[in-house]
Amino acid sequence: MFAAAAASSGVFVLALLGAIIIVLFIGSLPAFRAFGAAFLVSPTWNPVKQVFGGAVPIYGTVVSSVLALILAVPLSFGIAFYLTELAPVWIRYPIGTAIELLAAIPSIIYGMWGFFVIVPIMAQYVQPAIIGTVGDVPVLGDLFQGPPFGTGLATAAFILAVMIIPFIAATMRDVFLSVPVVYKESAYGVGCTTWEVMRSIVLPYTRVSVTGGIMLGLGRALGETMAVTFVIGNTNRISPNLFANGNTIASLVALEFPESQAGSLKLSALLALGFLLFVISFAVLAISRLLLRPQRDVK
Repeated sequence: MFAAAAASSGVFVLALLGAIIIVLFIGSLPAFRAFGAAFLVSPTWNPVKQVFGGAVPIYGTVVSSVLALILAVPLSFGIAFYLTELAPVWIRYPIGTAIELLAAIPSIIYGMWGFFVIVPIMAQYVQPAIIGTVGDVPVLGDLFQGPPFGTGLATAAFILAVMIIPFIAATMRDVFLSVPVVYKESAYGVGCTTWEVMRSIVLPYTRVSVTGGIMLGLGRALGETMAVTFVIGNTNRISPNLFANGNTIASLVALEFPESQAGSLKLSALLALGFLLFVISFAVLAISRLLLRPQRDVK
């Protein structure tokens, strides 16, 4: 009976996952029939004319998530490196617990913090300084131009980076601790420094799991809704400027879904975006799951 109950639980999870996919796919069929493959590349989102395209939120989702990884990965590595190799034993647990508690903060709190604290700082100090420094540089300046509103893709990426640091740092710390002590002691015995041990022993041994942890963080960033909605500006426009306002799939669905009528083409377009986000997130998490498989001992 216990085996049957356990098997039923596993089947239930698969059935629920399949049901979500089916509901999203069926609901998105009218939009895919109306716009075809152009839905993926069209930047137009006009409910008045009933013309919908997913290029802007798809672009915003990918760009903000990638920028968040660029910011979060070095910080997460530094945290994990400090906790496993440099920090005194008495301080490792408090700092590790504090980092993990960041993951328990609701996303709407991050959004409010970003809107009332980070956006004014970005508008008054960070963005004007960057625009004045590199705004006129050819090519590079295209990424940092325009008025400093404070909101935009860069601000959303910063908030996402803060939110995913606990996940990536915790994974890196755990896999760094999984390295057999004899490997590190042998390296120290032949005169290696702490950084050389990390670079030549720890990172090669854990590179697969570290990559998996980064992919988990990416999956978390892709689906974030409320925190991004507060700070991204919610504008349906594609711009190379990282300080420009934009949109993501999750934020667009959160804003537009309450105003959509049942059976409308707009609702179908939103379900199509949800289906695409589900596919992207599922692919990222599946890859991370494969990368987090138990590793073979380093020979």
